[in-house]
Amino acid sequence: MKNIMFFCIPAHGHTNPMLPVAAELVKRGNHVRFYSFDEFEEKIKKTGAEYVSCSEYLSEVSEEEMARLMQVSNTEMTIQDIRTTLKMNDFLEAEFKSFQPDVVYTDAVCFWGKLNAWNHHVPMVCSTSTFAFNQMSSKYMKHSGAEIKDMLTGLPKISKELKTLRPYGYEVKSALQLVQNDNQTDTNVYTSRRFQPFAESFTGHYNFVGPSVFSELKPQKENARPLIYISLGTVINDRPDFYQKCIAAFRDMDVDVIISRGQYVDAKKLGDLPDNIQTFERVDQLEVLSKADAFITHCGMNSVSESLYMATPMALYPQTGEQFAVARRAEEVGAGIPLTDDSVEGIKKTVTAILNDKKYAEAAKVCSDDFRSCSGAKGAADFIENAPHTCDDVDPIGEMNKVNRVWQIAFPIFATAAAITLVLTVSVWLGIAVGLGLGVFSYPLSMRVQKWRYNAVVKKHKLK
Repeated sequence: MKNIMFFCIPAHGHTNPMLPVAAELVKRGNHVRFYSFDEFEEKIKKTGAEYVSCSEYLSEVSEEEMARLMQVSNTEMTIQDIRTTLKMNDFLEAEFKSFQPDVVYTDAVCFWGKLNAWNHHVPMVCSTSTFAFNQMSSKYMKHSGAEIKDMLTGLPKISKELKTLRPYGYEVKSALQLVQNDNQTDTNVYTSRRFQPFAESFTGHYNFVGPSVFSELKPQKENARPLIYISLGTVINDRPDFYQKCIAAFRDMDVDVIISRGQYVDAKKLGDLPDNIQTFERVDQLEVLSKADAFITHCGMNSVSESLYMATPMALYPQTGEQFAVARRAEEVGAGIPLTDDSVEGIKKTVTAILNDKKYAEAAKVCSDDFRSCSGAKGAADFIENAPHTCDDVDPIGEMNKVNRVWQIAFPIFATAAAITLVLTVSVWLGIAVGLGLGVFSYPLSMRVQKWRYNAVVKKHKLK
């Protein structure tokens, strides 16, 4: 029996996959202590784990800060995570001394879990609720202008907050160090190797277990007429305008519709509903997806994973960079169509295309079979119990970066020398123009070098 600490941020999408893992570890006789927040207390206690409330340590936020959190501002989330880490410092110091954990299982973006595991020299396994992201797989993300602005303007604020960690012994150079795992960090990833972008770039420290779910349901697509399910998740779901367009799109179609509208949308805002459409604040998503023929989704990792687990094709409607990555991969495997036109006619056209072409359901079924062949919560529990892990695999990212570092040093020197030479021997303006041109093209050239080197490493070591 082992003492195992679980840590997670207050988010359903991050907490839910950890619950079946906790239940499996408890069933094996381990003592699991789950540090979380009161809205998740009931769910956690059902796993048999010991629930420890951390709600009092959440930082108080202003209305402006809460608005940014609701819009999934990475800057604001990072700042609040740092502040929560500081507030929990003395409490967790005492907890580590009294509980004496054998291993820590922490969400990959839960700073207080990771930092305390490092500081107390306890073996750590990360829980990654979306894709595993590194220099290659992160290319799947597509950030909006607002997200890019948030990241750029937020860097000085984050740097300032990080400095507050140092007096407590938390030596962190950048937020990226906290968020992005390297190829030496033991990590459970809740997807399959087939569905993970650039899976060959990750070493054996990454354990691809497939969706972590409690349900034993199997797809049952035996509806008298097509069933369409609509959900925008648990965070950015205050979209009565979008739900109204969906209602208008399907009002006169020979289909049944279930809308999970979330906690922020009053049912009255959606007006009178036709007999074929129902709305609920929340539903048992896996149960609905087991029967659904199409799913309009925001492309959160849990939602897409559950949809594919139940062989349900999707209309892909991502709102954040991370969701765009998941949507892109779902489209690549043929299990969904991007909802690029969210007008009434655009919604109707996209879903009709999914229902009328069996190839989307067939692709979703292939993914379902793949996911169900993974080790799931049992495999995740095995990985935690046996941590820390050793691995002699080649690190493709590390090898790629050796050449990248040489390029990053050599190219600016070359560009500067070329510009100065032209200024001195030909023309000042030509030298300036060439210098600016080389500066503009440095990024795409760097990306080409990175891709070339990565492909060379993969080929050399026959990775797949």
